[in-house]
Amino acid sequence: MEEQKIRQLIENIQSGTVSVDDAIAELKNLPYEDLGFAMVDHHRALRTGKPEVIFSQGKTFEQVREIAEKLHRNNRVILATRATGELYDYLLNSFDSISYNRHARIIIIGEIPEPVTDRYVLVLTGGTADIPYAEEAALTAEAMGSPVKRLFDVGITGVHRLLSHLEILTKANVIIAAAGMEGALPALAAGLVSRPVIALPTSVGYGANFQGLSALLTMINSCAPGVAVVNIDNGFGAGYLASIINAG
Repeated sequence: MEEQKIRQLIENIQSGTVSVDDAIAELKNLPYEDLGFAMVDHHRALRTGKPEVIFSQGKTFEQVREIAEKLHRNNRVILATRATGELYDYLLNSFDSISYNRHARIIIIGEIPEPVTDRYVLVLTGGTADIPYAEEAALTAEAMGSPVKRLFDVGITGVHRLLSHLEILTKANVIIAAAGMEGALPALAAGLVSRPVIALPTSVGYGANFQGLSALLTMINSCAPGVAVVNIDNGFGAGYLASIINAG
């Protein structure tokens, strides 16, 4: 949308419907917009093909709303991650199209686009408690234009559960494997497929899990090739990376 807007602006200057001064005034806000508390990057979609995403945690409701309003002018869909139901209620009347995924803790402003490819991202979880982080990854990948399929609660303590879905596993273009506890699911998946596996360690587990550190270390030290690891509970990062790989 940014590229289209710039192209339209150039054409309007060329046709004489927009003056040079008006065009300069509009271009001032295109690279980024200084809100005092935030520098809203309007050119990120032009540079990367993906719009800026709002990390809601630590921001006030008013700050999230103002950033979202600025981004929404130029982007079809805006995501606000790590969002609460209270934030959603606050924003509800500010946008015509807005929804909240409570599992992913993501507010969606606008419409999820149609997939840009037939290749799909497969999101796995070791257990049910890993679903919030997996859903954050899945929804992010969908918002970035990738079809997504989900297989939840297929951890290694019941390996037959994953093996019974070998067809969907082997046909996936990218796999995200979210797991806490000992974090062995990504290595298992990588040993079964020829596609990249993105390991998503979660903070799910008892005391010696150290809020996901044990799963992170297991995944980093995986003996299975083809595994890349994102930060603990970083479903957004996993989904974003998967969408880039899937679109390539």
